[in-house]
Amino acid sequence: MLDVCLLGTAGMMPLPNRFLTSLCLRYNGSNILIDCGEGTQIALKNTGYSPKPIDTIMFTHYHADHISGLPGFLLSMGNSDRTEPVTMVGPKGLERVVNALRVIAPELPFDIKFKELHEKDEYFTMNGYEIHAFKVKHNVVCYGYSVNVRRAGKFDVEAAKEKNIPLKCWNPLQKGETVEMDGVIYTPDMVMGPERKGLKVTYCTDSRPTDDIVEAARGSDLFICEGMYAEKDKLKKAKQYKHMTFYEAADMAKRAEVSEMWLTHFSPSLVGAERYMKDVREIFQNAHLGQDGKAVELDFQEEQE
Repeated sequence: MLDVCLLGTAGMMPLPNRFLTSLCLRYNGSNILIDCGEGTQIALKNTGYSPKPIDTIMFTHYHADHISGLPGFLLSMGNSDRTEPVTMVGPKGLERVVNALRVIAPELPFDIKFKELHEKDEYFTMNGYEIHAFKVKHNVVCYGYSVNVRRAGKFDVEAAKEKNIPLKCWNPLQKGETVEMDGVIYTPDMVMGPERKGLKVTYCTDSRPTDDIVEAARGSDLFICEGMYAEKDKLKKAKQYKHMTFYEAADMAKRAEVSEMWLTHFSPSLVGAERYMKDVREIFQNAHLGQDGKAVELDFQEEQE
């Protein structure tokens, strides 16, 4: 299963009941943090999670409300006795920005590896996740992320027996490895069924709506998208500052045919957000307001049945 937890949902500035933007994903012992706004380390502790297992931190962009919590978060990771390297991913300038912030957190017991994004779309794999980083439309270079957990087909025991594949080969074949034994080569396609549906979460903040976001989010089990403004008269302001309204996010969720959408990154001026959700759900029914600490366990389909 894939654990998803919104740590902070505020945009621009933290509020008494909302920390700044951050998301945590956990799968198979590997943890990803996306964005690290002010208060992220406190928000993480409030959920009962530990900073120690986080091995990857990905940034959408370098506005303060998305990265200002990093120095303290790194110190918390160090104080939790982490010694394994941490990988950071983000737009061009990542290493320069992080090293500037580390002036107040210069000594850490672990190394940091940097992966800077340059292309419109970039695809990479790490720790069991397949990640698609895609450019969005903000007033600085900004990326969204789709995180996929693939699921192999079922192992066909009868096929393995019929082909006289030695028992010692079964486990590595299940893991997708090719095996040679006694001069015979065995490949996974000899015993593995078609790939089954995996899990997909797409995260996008600080952008105007684009067709690229829709395509990146297509078929997601969960689409977490900024909803900076809920008031319909704020559309002009959303266009000016390159943000989105609740209704524009809902339209993208509908077009992308996602299973569920959570709204996040609310304007600090937004009060009583729930009263706008009736109109949002007329566009996309399975839309929900994000809240600090809102979490879900996404299971593979067969495990839900």
